[in-house]
Amino acid sequence: MPGLDELTGTTYGPFSVVATRERADAFAAAIGDAADDDVLHPMFANVALFSAAPAFLDDEQVRPFTRSLIHSEQTFEWHAPAAIGAVLDVTGTVESVRARGALNFVTFSLSATADGSPWLSGRSVFLMSQEAAAESEDGGEPDEDERPEADDHGVSLALPPAGSDIASLRHGASRTDLMRYAAASGDWNPIHFDHDAARSAGLEGVIVHGLLMAAWVARSARRYGSLTAMKLRFRNPLRPAVGAIASGTVSAVTDDGADLEVVLVAGDTRLVSARVSVTR
Repeated sequence: MPGLDELTGTTYGPFSVVATRERADAFAAAIGDAADDDVLHPMFANVALFSAAPAFLDDEQVRPFTRSLIHSEQTFEWHAPAAIGAVLDVTGTVESVRARGALNFVTFSLSATADGSPWLSGRSVFLMSQEAAAESEDGGEPDEDERPEADDHGVSLALPPAGSDIASLRHGASRTDLMRYAAASGDWNPIHFDHDAARSAGLEGVIVHGLLMAAWVARSARRYGSLTAMKLRFRNPLRPAVGAIASGTVSAVTDDGADLEVVLVAGDTRLVSARVSVTR
């Protein structure tokens, strides 16, 4: 069977996405954040990614390697705001493939324009294998609408000095919320809504989308300014109905913005760690 390395340099797209008012509002609601009046939420980047990534993951040469699939890292860089109603043209490229035994580290890059002007670039790292993941104990399924307590998105906050903590936010999702997010983002990986599929992937059960957790991290950071760049590492999965808290520190302050170190945790388990740059 051909290896994934033969796909290095392969491009998928461009794919066009119309960022209608209805779709922009539905996405903001699905991540628990407020929609802006005329500018697209920056984490609509998730929609852009999942307009291109499925074409790669569904490639007949790639499909056998998705038996075990982990989205381990994600970066986004925003070049300019995108207007509500903009036409987004998105292209994905297999940037590199590195094999380590049965495991393949695939870097998938993303480029998107809004009405022809540069809007977004990104890079995903997928860990992929033809071998099944180790099986976990069955964690069962919570009730469809069981949701942990979560905080409102809140208002803009003054940026504290470097070295200071940022305000924490509680997050969480029910199984129904995961379906809403899947519909809003286009990420229909069955491990997020089908218990048997999640068990087959070696998980305890359905898990929260990694990029929904990324949106929660962004939600915490954007209270201090407009997002310009974000680099995330996904460390552990989160089950629906389990609460998570985003917190962090201001690592650096510049004349026009700051860098924030943000973590999302559930109890003592670190779920996501991120470095987020904002401008004021």
